[in-house]
Amino acid sequence: MEDVSAFINMACIYIRMKMMEKAATTQVAWVLSYVQREIAEAWKDNLMDELAKGESEVETVEQLFSKIRNDFGETLEEERKIEQLRTIEQKGRTCNEYVQEFKKVIRGSGCYESPKKKQVSHTFKHLIANIKSYNRDKI
Repeated sequence: MEDVSAFINMACIYIRMKMMEKAATTQVAWVLSYVQREIAEAWKDNLMDELAKGESEVETVEQLFSKIRNDFGETLEEERKIEQLRTIEQKGRTCNEYVQEFKKVIRGSGCYESPKKKQVSHTFKHLIANIKSYNRDKI
């Protein structure tokens, strides 16, 4: 959700500074012009088709931000956090530093409340085993 929040915050700042007097449709179009990566591009194309046909509930930039949060916020953030968990490396840090980074990454993932809990639990057990092995090798 960090990336989604950062994107929305950036857009809000710009709109408040430069586009307050512009029509809502112009503000929405400006925000959509920055929706450009991977699945987001297809999502934008679908939303633009809906807007052109008058089938979208998005009429204001606030409604667009809400839709972006709902469609991209938690789900994609959860996937991103799980990927971070899979790719954490110790990189010469102490065991405690490594565990603290792991806790930081997992804290915002929502994995403990989701069906992905089993997947994260397995990853965590694997990391703990690696840490124990690393500590034995250090002694």
